Amino acid sequence: MNLTIQDIADMAGVSRATVSKIINNYNGVNEKTKKRVMQIINETGYQPTFSAKSLATKKSNLIGVIYAGKVNVDFTHPFFNKVITSFKKAIGLSGYDILLFSNEQFKQDDGSYLARCKHFGVDGCLIISGDDIEETIEELVKSEIPCLGIDIEISGPNTSYVTTDNKILSECVVQHLYNNSIRDIAYIGGEQQSYVAKNRKQGFINIMERLSLPIVNDWIEKGDFFTESGYLAMKRILTKKPYPRAVYAISDLMALGAIEAIQEHGLKVPEDIVVVGCDDIEACQFSKPKLTTIKQDKETIGKLSAQMLQYLIQHKQDIEPKLVEPQLVVRESCGSLIDKGF
Repeated sequence: MNLTIQDIADMAGVSRATVSKIINNYNGVNEKTKKRVMQIINETGYQPTFSAKSLATKKSNLIGVIYAGKVNVDFTHPFFNKVITSFKKAIGLSGYDILLFSNEQFKQDDGSYLARCKHFGVDGCLIISGDDIEETIEELVKSEIPCLGIDIEISGPNTSYVTTDNKILSECVVQHLYNNSIRDIAYIGGEQQSYVAKNRKQGFINIMERLSLPIVNDWIEKGDFFTESGYLAMKRILTKKPYPRAVYAISDLMALGAIEAIQEHGLKVPEDIVVVGCDDIEACQFSKPKLTTIKQDKETIGKLSAQMLQYLIQHKQDIEPKLVEPQLVVRESCGSLIDKGF
């Protein structure tokens, strides 16, 4: 038997509104009545429905999570996996549950994220960057629903975003290589409609020009942030000589693919070509050689996202985006050069 809030009210001899107040911890109900209602709830095993919980508070305590983009980087990606884990822990401590939106069939139907968010009554949305962002994302961020982006620049009446400072990130890589007498640097990026890829490439170009380093078109390639695309991009770079002295890939997975291609070609890392990645995923510590990379503070990004989204929900206004500082982690894929004094 599925009990309703009205059933509980009838059993306790009180109104629906009184039961709702007790469920939602409102003041103004005497302790004797509260105790009687809670005893009935416990004895019957009644579980408040979504509508009962939100009747007084107008809140569902649900956060929608959207992996945006027709070509999306999802929770299988080790970087976003860590960020979402941090976000989930932080938002969960405030009493929120997460509703993960599936977009496979949805993409084909050209549906509306806004309509789905309203259907489930989410209090806010976390939007995670992908490639080729759907137009319905823009509809959502322009609505009244609070939205917080990760690695995606969004702008609306009740929005903000968190990202690593991607231009500084690329500048750190090139500056480190330059400081160690490396001038010929290849670049494996991503699709330019990606916010992350666009800013990392701009940071790379900025620092190369500032240091008067050559930007060689044959050494500029792109992938999809995953291993195979980095492998194929590096294979294309190696079809022509001279070879670059270093390659910077904007994801660790692409960097690991590049190392495989270099080694297949009969060259050594770092003796022949230095490789630097980005993200500092766990695999970097176990690759051969261990991968030098730029660490993004995944835990801080997740926690900040939770804090900022809660602020948006509570205050109903946009706030300034947050840029998180990256950190260079030097390992064997270029660390041995420093040891040799290059």
